[in-house]
Amino acid sequence: MWAEAREFGLPPELVKSPLADRPYDLCHSALSTWLNAGADPTEVAERAGNTVEVLLARYAKCLHGRHVVANKRIEDLLLEYA
Repeated sequence: MWAEAREFGLPPELVKSPLADRPYDLCHSALSTWLNAGADPTEVAERAGNTVEVLLARYAKCLHGRHVVANKRIEDLLLEYA
């Protein structure tokens, strides 16, 4: 059924690609996207039915470039105290 759904939902050139190869890939993509968007890991873990520890162990590597956002937020907060 999943193979049929991929053929229906993807352009022909992507059907044979690894994109959404398994149903789990959709969940992985969603959780990674939510974390990269800055969603609270506790909330994301709850929605995924995982603990925060499991979530971060599996998805922390997906947070590419988030250090720039974190540094900006920390700097902005510290400037409020200056």
